[in-house]
Amino acid sequence: MTAATSEAKAGRSKQSELAKGEQRLAYWLLVPTLVVLLAIAFYPLGSVFYSSFTNDTFASAAETDFVGFQNYSDLLSITFVELDPELDDSGQPVVDPETGEAEFQSPVEALPRDPRVYREVFTFGLFGNQYTMGATDADFILAIFDTLIFTVATITLEAVIGLGIALVLNVPFRGRGAMRAAMLVPWAILTAVSSRIWEWMFHDTRAGFFNVVFQNLGLSDGQTPFLSDESFQLPAAIIIDVWKTTPFMALLLLAGLALIPDELYEAADVDGASKWAQFRSVTLPLLKPTLAVALVFRTLDALRVFDLFQIIFAQSKYSMASFAYYELIDSQRLGYSSAASVIIFILITLFAFVYIRGLGITSD
Repeated sequence: MTAATSEAKAGRSKQSELAKGEQRLAYWLLVPTLVVLLAIAFYPLGSVFYSSFTNDTFASAAETDFVGFQNYSDLLSITFVELDPELDDSGQPVVDPETGEAEFQSPVEALPRDPRVYREVFTFGLFGNQYTMGATDADFILAIFDTLIFTVATITLEAVIGLGIALVLNVPFRGRGAMRAAMLVPWAILTAVSSRIWEWMFHDTRAGFFNVVFQNLGLSDGQTPFLSDESFQLPAAIIIDVWKTTPFMALLLLAGLALIPDELYEAADVDGASKWAQFRSVTLPLLKPTLAVALVFRTLDALRVFDLFQIIFAQSKYSMASFAYYELIDSQRLGYSSAASVIIFILITLFAFVYIRGLGITSD
């Protein structure tokens, strides 16, 4: 073995020892963070998990019993029932004279009530038959559906609109700095404040901005119940969230666009590529990591939306988080609310795992 080889091995050994020492130091430096997380996150989370298996009552000295998975069963039990057609005295199906469609029995009559009471979630038609979906806690099942619809709609709109804004603001023009600052105004406003502003704009009477505008344009009578009619509630919440949070999405995407080298676009121009071809072949592939991170952040935030639903709708429409809140504060069912919170936690965790893997944020 030559002297040079021995020196090289000795150098690699020293580097290896140095790397191991830095790794040990990193672990020791992480210890305080882990202790804090254990104190302010893991312990409360463990308490919520434990409470979810009990009938614990909030702010009460009542005795607490272990109920196992009863809370989860009450929250998630659903059933589907086919509705029988209504028959007249001669045994013929009853037909609605206005619509010409057959009438069916009420879901209240069809849904089982023993040993557990099921309430209607929604009714739908399929291949000429009518079916109803029932749940032991229809409010929570509806909250899951509404939260998922809210999440998909807001994230899609925010990604598309945010990308458009980012592309515009990435191009040099006079006043671009002022436009970037103005873009952040909706995001900077507190959710409680922006929700109250939009609540006034969507007011059900002519005191509301949109009702006044639509009446003046002859599109309505000025009495459209945007926040009380179920068909308008979710679209209104989506509009409010898109207005407020699109700047955040645009800001993240703008930062990603700034990292793309100008030389790539110059080379594409030399090759005669159109702007659309440059967008598909250069911008989108290089922007994918930033877009993926932005989508993950916003999706997880939307899944646990609380303040917007609580302020605008109170108990007329729930998100998953606002449902858990009202079960705790109004009904004082700490165990039941904890079970709802655990379900939210599990859904978000699973969604985050699938989302991150699917978008290729990690390579493991």
